[in-house]
Amino acid sequence: MRRLRRTGLLRGLVRETELSPAHLVYPMFVRHGLDGRVPIVSMPGIDHLSVGAAVDEAGEAAALGIPAVLLFGLPAAKDEEGSGAWDEGGIVQTATRAIKAQHPDLLVITDLCLCEYTSHGHCGVLRDDGVVDNDLTLELLARTAVSQAEAGADLVAPSDMMDGRVGALRGALDDRGLAETPIMAYSAKYASAFYGPFREAAESAPSKGDRRGYQMDPANALEGVREAQLDADEGADVLMVKPALPYLDVIRRVKDATNLPVAAYNVSGEYAMLKAAAAAGLLDERAAVLEAIIGIRRAGADIVITYHAKDISRWLS
Repeated sequence: MRRLRRTGLLRGLVRETELSPAHLVYPMFVRHGLDGRVPIVSMPGIDHLSVGAAVDEAGEAAALGIPAVLLFGLPAAKDEEGSGAWDEGGIVQTATRAIKAQHPDLLVITDLCLCEYTSHGHCGVLRDDGVVDNDLTLELLARTAVSQAEAGADLVAPSDMMDGRVGALRGALDDRGLAETPIMAYSAKYASAFYGPFREAAESAPSKGDRRGYQMDPANALEGVREAQLDADEGADVLMVKPALPYLDVIRRVKDATNLPVAAYNVSGEYAMLKAAAAAGLLDERAAVLEAIIGIRRAGADIVITYHAKDISRWLS
């Protein structure tokens, strides 16, 4: 093998894992009432975007060969139920229409959860005892899925981790004549310490309690596979593991156990960690990011959702 590694062309011929912009999804934060863009302090290089700025950012991603963006919305107001999530004139719906009008060939994936829209920051409706009401939440998630799909979303991506949500969404979409809208399910979403910068950016940190009642224990790998299989049985088209780097083994197990495409979310804390180390001169950002994303691909991810997507596309070009 040493002889094969000595020549660049031969290295390319025997390389086992490929990375290109076509494997990437670029997440974006769209904020109601904003003019232009405002930097997110905890995530250097990532901004809160107005609808117009989101259209421009999506166009830049498309020009770099990135095939899809993932939209998160910060609404005008929040309430106990998160009603802004399914508002036809909501921020994600408005941004989806605008992006699809200007960039029809770019895939728009919409994050489907209530946490960005609820006043308490949880992913569903809370009962009086502070526990999320799973079944009532499913009804609201189904309304949100239909609203996002009717606005033009190419895929909806439920990130709530409620039991039975994929089946509920699939039924609601089918009933509204949206059977061709795929579901990319956050299937193995762990209760992770790596979400901190995102929760600041999305203003979605729980005001009380935590999400361990519906997100997964980091110690459990087989449970992640079971959750992914349940989502597949309910009609998911793509299965996601989140976060990515601490859960490479789960990515591999889900890929081996299912016949569906697997996505991995290289989350905000993973992004901010490498950014901070590079800013401190502790490592080479380009080399470290490419090694990390190759590792996620090597573990079995067909799709990598990463805030580094634009940087990676430039480096690869």
